Amino acid sequence: MLGFADEVWWSRLAHPDLHAWGDEPLRLVQRGADGDDPDPKALACYGLLRRDTDQMLLRFVDGRPVSHVTTAFLGWACERLAADGKAALLLVWDDASWHVSKQVRTWVRARNRTAKQDGGVRIVVCQLPSKAPWLNPIEPKWVHGKRAVAEPDRKLAAAEMQQRICDYYGCESLPQLAQKVD
Repeated sequence: MLGFADEVWWSRLAHPDLHAWGDEPLRLVQRGADGDDPDPKALACYGLLRRDTDQMLLRFVDGRPVSHVTTAFLGWACERLAADGKAALLLVWDDASWHVSKQVRTWVRARNRTAKQDGGVRIVVCQLPSKAPWLNPIEPKWVHGKRAVAEPDRKLAAAEMQQRICDYYGCESLPQLAQKVD
């Protein structure tokens, strides 16, 4: 299965660029953070665009994308693909530091050895060139999603924003991937 992966930040405060026909461009006012707001300013999210179904697999992160969260996402995605009868994932993504880290490369090699011996989804990684986001078809999906879930009249709570994003992409809302503290 061919899949395109990337991470994105969903800001609760800043609005995406909007375009409309007219004399003046649309402008949404950026909101400030409230001192008593317990929710983060932005939500980090991993995504995998499946080329076979053109659907997105999403997992939100409690924290930021790092190597061990990346491996947790890949493990979860492989389980989902195995349940659909897939044997391999041709994974196309950029050269973010948490993609090319030694920890992720070691995990992928170990995953592939285990998949070869015991069955499961193998991963073949295809790196995109540096500074070439237009080569990843998941990028426009992020842009359209950000415009679709924007709320011009109020600031969304983190849980409400996560649910809107999952509804937009037709994904189930799952618990966030945990950020390990060593």
